[in-house]
Amino acid sequence: MLKIVRAKLHCIRITGADLNYHGSISLDPVICEKAGILPLEFVNVWNKHTGARISTYVIYGEAGSRCCVLNGAAARTCQVGDEVIITAVEYVDRQKLYDFKPPVLVFGPGNIIERVFHYDVYKSKDRDFDFQITEDENEDED
Repeated sequence: MLKIVRAKLHCIRITGADLNYHGSISLDPVICEKAGILPLEFVNVWNKHTGARISTYVIYGEAGSRCCVLNGAAARTCQVGDEVIITAVEYVDRQKLYDFKPPVLVFGPGNIIERVFHYDVYKSKDRDFDFQITEDENEDED
């Protein structure tokens, strides 16, 4: 089994940090639904400013708020305004790679979705497992 990226939030900004909350990362459920990230799902959080990398679970914040709040001990790893990369992962058989088209949501200021694309693994004439990025031109953006 391979551990692969199943969904990615790229350059989403931290909107809050609550050291005294009982753990996790709070994300806007509207954003999570667009990416396919579920409540209680474990995600990786990589801080672009500090290089800090953590793993925590998702809880839904207020719908439409565009929130990205680190809670509990995770609050020590980021400052409000830091850009982070959040990935959800899944374990799959090699041959199932062709079936996955993980969405990548790219964020601008205010956690507005600026671009949506998908990772695509396919069989090319040169190799069994090749890679390309496919744009999602019809995606509703905030």
